[in-house]
Amino acid sequence: MITLIHGDDLTASRNYYLNERQKSANPVVFEGSKLSLSDLMQSLEGGSLFNEEKEIFIENLFFAKKANPDFKKIIEYLENSKDAKIFFWENGEVSKSNINTFKNPVLKLFKVPQNLFTFLDSIKPSNQNSIKLFHNLLNEMEAELIFYMIIRQFRLLLAISDLNSPQNIDEVKRMAPWQTGKLKSQASVFGYSKLKESYKKLYEIDSGQKSGKLALSLPQAIDFFLLGL
Repeated sequence: MITLIHGDDLTASRNYYLNERQKSANPVVFEGSKLSLSDLMQSLEGGSLFNEEKEIFIENLFFAKKANPDFKKIIEYLENSKDAKIFFWENGEVSKSNINTFKNPVLKLFKVPQNLFTFLDSIKPSNQNSIKLFHNLLNEMEAELIFYMIIRQFRLLLAISDLNSPQNIDEVKRMAPWQTGKLKSQASVFGYSKLKESYKKLYEIDSGQKSGKLALSLPQAIDFFLLGL
């Protein structure tokens, strides 16, 4: 049986994957970019003193397929493996074409709520509605993941504002025109100096959170950050 765990809600998908690993009596774990067909065959076909069901856990095989010369052979081999449980975890959402490489996989898709992106787009100076959207979002997501996405948003806004900077320029280049258009519009409301100042404040919140020196709870710190824009 093949189970594919994927989606843009990385916290939820990773927790599900690790829970499945913990339930396994003898999990065999592989990193997709380093997995060879011979290593996989040895794990699945190697002898055992006990007739235990094989449970293989493979991380980021699809996202690393260009770096793995055995990718196609691994997929063909796993598709014909009947006596093993295979769990894939991918750092993002897998395309339908990749999903269709298997006949009948069990799919576990973890999606970030769509209103997360509504919230991120709303972050602008003096926009009190962003605080309301943030608190609505807290009912669906952990504050830590929301904060991570806020940091990412400002990183992208800085990159789109200064295309001479190498920071995240590749990520911006991979975006569709409508995505870069939205970022440019949002960045123009801030201005480059304000974006740098805001990014510095996010860094300070992040450092305080990791060191345990943050005087406020993370949701409170995000509230004050949004109010201060």
